[in-house]
Amino acid sequence: EAAAAEGNAAPVRRVWSCNEWDPLEEVIVGNVLNARYPTPDLSTQVAEFPDRPLADIPRGPFPQRVIEETEEDLDAFQRILEKEGVTVRRPDTWPHDATFSTINWEAQGYYNYCPRDLILVIGDQIIETPNVIRSRSQETYSYRTLLLEYLRSGARWYSAPKPMLLDSLFEGVDLEKPTPHNHEPAFDAANVLRFGEDLIYLVSATGNELGGHWLQACLGDRYRVHFLKDVYFGSHIDSTIVALRPGLVLCNPGRLNDDTLPPILKQWEVIYSPPMENTDRHDAEYISKSIGSDWIDMNAFSINPNLVVVDRNQPALIKLLETHGLDVIPLTLRHSKLLGGGPHCITLDVRRRGTLDRYFD
Repeated sequence: EAAAAEGNAAPVRRVWSCNEWDPLEEVIVGNVLNARYPTPDLSTQVAEFPDRPLADIPRGPFPQRVIEETEEDLDAFQRILEKEGVTVRRPDTWPHDATFSTINWEAQGYYNYCPRDLILVIGDQIIETPNVIRSRSQETYSYRTLLLEYLRSGARWYSAPKPMLLDSLFEGVDLEKPTPHNHEPAFDAANVLRFGEDLIYLVSATGNELGGHWLQACLGDRYRVHFLKDVYFGSHIDSTIVALRPGLVLCNPGRLNDDTLPPILKQWEVIYSPPMENTDRHDAEYISKSIGSDWIDMNAFSINPNLVVVDRNQPALIKLLETHGLDVIPLTLRHSKLLGGGPHCITLDVRRRGTLDRYFD
């Protein structure tokens, strides 16, 4: 009878994360194997390389040295997290060189280095987002093993409407201020920052306004989606705003100021990052092939409200955070700029210990 009762026990809830700072219990860390540049098409141009014509977009696999060194850095990061008592999961290795297609286009894959970009965890909901880059259209399959496991544990798993990503979504976009047209919802999960019942949604090259409206309709009235527009068009939100703990947020002074802050953040203490340091550690050729900006090193990741992971190349930023009472783990991530992903990008917090709260009036 005891065995039968145990067999009928409700599964442990594995997915629960409501904000960016509650104590971390389980996380997905990216996998860099087989990583390559996204296929050079209109979606990649708008999202990653609006400063250059299609013919000048880097293509093919990332250098093997970059893959090997990044794999070492990710494995070291996993050990750091496990030392803090965090369960670490990794996506499957995927054949990103394989070609796939719809009736309108074909592409090869990209990578599964940045779990943050594809999947949005809100409470016990795990949402596959309608990503902008065609090369990412099958990327979530490398997470399928984990997603099925989370579903069986009681998570609510669903996907946004699959975008068609036609040329017309990108044609005529102002490449000085690129945003996909509002023909269909299209956005990356990393356009969203979570503050409990309030979400900030960045309208940019990787997220159109219609995507934010879909998210609001999907989540319902308990949540409030706040649009951040006309401040930064390059890509995701997490090198523009970093939510450190309730009442404290780090912002990018190159993109935001006290006048352009999202109104809800004016209720909190806002600190601005110092200029990025050690930006000369890469040569001109490396920079010309890089996906991330210098500000990728501001991309911090919280393990709990008092402990944050920051790129070790930013001593002034580390010191600033320490003066605000935070403990900092300096992280080596040698190719964050080339690959376009810092500590927050390369993680997806699946479970944090906490409750769903409202932090703003």
